[in-house]
Amino acid sequence: MIAPYFAHVKTWVFDLDNTLYPPSADLFGLMDSRFSAYVQRITGLDQPAAYTLCQDYWQAYGSTLVGLMEHYDIDPHDFLADVHDIDISHLTPCDQLRTALTALPGRKIVYTNGSSNHAKRVLAARDLTAQFDAVYGVEHADFKPKPTQIAFDTVFAKDGVMPKSSAMFEDEPRNLKVPHALGMRTVHVHPQQAQADHIHHHTDDLAAFLSQLAR
Repeated sequence: MIAPYFAHVKTWVFDLDNTLYPPSADLFGLMDSRFSAYVQRITGLDQPAAYTLCQDYWQAYGSTLVGLMEHYDIDPHDFLADVHDIDISHLTPCDQLRTALTALPGRKIVYTNGSSNHAKRVLAARDLTAQFDAVYGVEHADFKPKPTQIAFDTVFAKDGVMPKSSAMFEDEPRNLKVPHALGMRTVHVHPQQAQADHIHHHTDDLAAFLSQLAR
């Protein structure tokens, strides 16, 4: 029984990519080519070097965007619009997930390192728009990305999230460290389990996991 661990939760915070849709949809595969192409245009690097730089910035700064802002003074709005200009028509609604989200008591929000516009497109494709009270993108954190403390603090302050009565669902383990430290219940959503002290629960089926929490 996992429901008792969530009996205190009043706010449910969900990451977007690879969390509210399965990794098999491979939106990041579509975005990666746009990331590399964007970096090639502004740096003059070839494709392999541009891809490597994207990964290096992601590791060092939490997102490629922050690295590019730091070193190349790019317009973050232009970058986000470009890399999220992908075809998501293969995303389909999930009745089980929609039902499970609807049954959760309290406030439900999406918080992504992508743009809020990207998040809203994905939610619409998954038929989940009505299930969420608010959607926050990296722009709402002044382009500071998860996993940084300031990013969480900024978004949570804007929404009024009280961490000790909240839960966080994420596919990326490092993005659960700050929520755990703040007192949130943490759930790793991924096909492969990650062992870490800051992860309370793991699931490879978000809809089935949430269906156990309705009260």
